[in-house]
Amino acid sequence: MSDFTARVLSIVRRIPVGRVATYGDVAAAAGSPRASRAVGNIMRECARRDVPCHRVVAAAGRLGGYGGNVELKRALLRAEGLTVTRTTIRDFGERRWPSVAKEGKKRSQSGEPAPSERPNRRVEPSRGLSRASKNTGESRGNVNPAWLRLR
Repeated sequence: MSDFTARVLSIVRRIPVGRVATYGDVAAAAGSPRASRAVGNIMRECARRDVPCHRVVAAAGRLGGYGGNVELKRALLRAEGLTVTRTTIRDFGERRWPSVAKEGKKRSQSGEPAPSERPNRRVEPSRGLSRASKNTGESRGNVNPAWLRLR
């Protein structure tokens, strides 16, 4: 089990009965805010009874999947007191577990923002030519001059 998987399962175990968190909330709390799909995959593959995977839902309160058994997910959430329509959770904002989102915004000991708080910076590809592309004329950064001529 990877370190990320262990963090995700630990966070999901802390979601209280009658509350839900999104895949993105759990990913952010685990330190990888852009890994919501990875959280979904972990939830799909998890067969442990001590992990309430049914409490992790898609964005905006949509149910998402549950290993292909959305009916079971809906029934489990209803048994915990949530009002669930065919595809969403009613009063999602009130039922969302806010602790999950806040955990992802912790600062490191040095006072630097957590990776989830750092601004996205686009890294521009180098404009120079790599040693291998000098003979072909291709520049670094995945630009194909032949494709540019086709425009």
